[in-house]
Amino acid sequence: MKKIKTAPIFVTLLLLIGMTSCAQNNPDIKTAKGIAVLELFTSEGCSSCPPADDLMGSIQNEYKDAQVYVLSYHVDYWDRQGWKDIFSNPDYTKRQYDYAKWLGKEPIYTPQVIVNGKKDYIGSDETAVRNAIKNALSKPATAELALETTLVNNKLNVNYNVNGISKNSLLLLAVVQKSAKSSVKRGENANRILSHYQIVKKLHSIALKNNGSGTATIAAPKEFTAKDFEIIGFVQDLNSGAILGAARAENN
Repeated sequence: MKKIKTAPIFVTLLLLIGMTSCAQNNPDIKTAKGIAVLELFTSEGCSSCPPADDLMGSIQNEYKDAQVYVLSYHVDYWDRQGWKDIFSNPDYTKRQYDYAKWLGKEPIYTPQVIVNGKKDYIGSDETAVRNAIKNALSKPATAELALETTLVNNKLNVNYNVNGISKNSLLLLAVVQKSAKSSVKRGENANRILSHYQIVKKLHSIALKNNGSGTATIAAPKEFTAKDFEIIGFVQDLNSGAILGAARAENN
């Protein structure tokens, strides 16, 4: 009959107790679980984009309590095709070009969705996008992020705390409008009412060097309300484009 060795069990219990104690000493930092940051590049002037927008809306609703973060950037290069997207921003076109360099994929296109800054998919390909989410969630994040937001005099004060900073990393804070509808008069989607989800209205960046904590102040959009907007933060490695961690801000 084999003898049961109790010493390793005792050591394991001590380790577990120690890990629990460390977690309790850092209540503001979430345990590093898998994250999925979906960045959709879209436009009201693109007839292929509404199905991708709708898919992002479904995913946002389905995963609203999980560590899945949907960000929709409306690019401006479709604005010359007969209809100016009211949400378009040249900064988001530039961000898509940045991804083209990181991923080594050109030309850029819509609807393109990039998951965790590592791989791109056609934004309306539901099977591929959902598989990418599952794969992303199965791997622990390498950075931990906690955010708290306070609105004072139409300014958003965002307190951030990051663990796991790489040498060349950036914290990006996205001010996101959860949903909107738009009546398109011209272009490829003429005479359609389009639904949009998780629209990035502002994208604020902070260089992370030796200091992983601080406060950022962002001017709130005129229509900002705590009910209709949210703040999503994510840490990105500027060498590879990979997203290391992400979180939603808690409102105070």
